[in-house]
Amino acid sequence: KRAEILFFVTPALALFVLFVIVPVLTAVQMSVYRWRGFGPLEDFVGLSNYVSVLTNDVFTGALLNNLTIIVGSIVLQLPLGLAIALLLNRNMRGQGLLRTIVFVPFVLSEVIAGVVWFQLLQPRYGVIDTVLDGIGLQGPEQGWLGDPDIALWTVLIVLTWKYLGLAVLLFLAGLQGVPDDLYEAAQLDGASWWQVQRKITIPLLGPTIRTWAFLSMIGSLQLFDMVWILTRGGPANSTTTMVTFLVNEGTNRQNYGIAGAASMILFVIALTMAVLYQRFVLRRDTKEAGR
Repeated sequence: KRAEILFFVTPALALFVLFVIVPVLTAVQMSVYRWRGFGPLEDFVGLSNYVSVLTNDVFTGALLNNLTIIVGSIVLQLPLGLAIALLLNRNMRGQGLLRTIVFVPFVLSEVIAGVVWFQLLQPRYGVIDTVLDGIGLQGPEQGWLGDPDIALWTVLIVLTWKYLGLAVLLFLAGLQGVPDDLYEAAQLDGASWWQVQRKITIPLLGPTIRTWAFLSMIGSLQLFDMVWILTRGGPANSTTTMVTFLVNEGTNRQNYGIAGAASMILFVIALTMAVLYQRFVLRRDTKEAGR
């Protein structure tokens, strides 16, 4: 029995060690050296890189941007996703086509979606500014992605368009598990549509909503590709995230020690948030599942 378990577990465990454990240990090692990417690791600086990252205004701004994206994604996608899921859960003509249309943005490559939106948001000659001009309105002087005051919110709207389909898909799957008997009993008792949703649908969707919120939170902390394609963290670092910060420090500036320290700080932040969320939010669902 043990040999059988070892036989099936070893390939996955080897991949996990090679592509997760080894890179993490390498990042830890680099984070305590001043290293430009050439030669051996010799210039040991201890925790100096961590102090530099934590006192860097760009990194602290990136952390605030990540937190803003986390809160904004949940605030925007939760009501929209729930409303669309409730709509698509009803019997109607073209239901399958509508579900496909809603889900298509999520399955698109981030690179493709980013390039498309980058072209749409071009100042003056982009499709969005052209449409606004046609109805007598005017876009921002510096463009939607060039104004530091609105660039992050523009990126947030693009992210909502991109990932809303995942929320809708999960909520639709959760709605399939709500017994029809509860709806029929509520209708016999004279409950209104809103009362049915508030007292039956939303509470029973609680585990699905909490799981989706967890996925959204972790994804927002790791956000890179869409921001990099749209703004590369600009203008004036207004859309910089923690991942774009460490990539810029490591790839563009060859400060691999700083990048390693930033990656470890990001790892600790993500792990802490995941553990706390599991401990105080998802624990209720795991307890109920174990009964």
